[in-house]
Amino acid sequence: MILLTDDLRDRLLANGRQRDIDHVPVVKFFNPVGAGTWLITEMEADGDTLFGLADLGFGCPELGACSLAELTSVRLPFGLGIERDILFQATVPISVYAEAARRAGHIVERRDMLEEAAAAMQSRR
Repeated sequence: MILLTDDLRDRLLANGRQRDIDHVPVVKFFNPVGAGTWLITEMEADGDTLFGLADLGFGCPELGACSLAELTSVRLPFGLGIERDILFQATVPISVYAEAARRAGHIVERRDMLEEAAAAMQSRR
């Protein structure tokens, strides 16, 4: 599977040029045979460095950078590799996903959990 279409790459690069914005994730990557989920919001001009929320299954998801080349090079059992969730549609900014993941210990997409995280963030402001 091609991890990034031209359209997704363009959107990630555009987000990468806009600093200090709480972007909504553009793409979700996942390990189809185990732990590993990445919600990606932006790409650096180098075309390789991605930024987003990573959950490697250790109970402590974190915001940070990862390499598209490294994700693409992962070889898993049965000839599989890291895949893109073609049905993923982000609904909130990455900060809300990060807060919900911090609370749950893993990336979540449940609407109620995202709403609780957003409300908690709002109450702290």
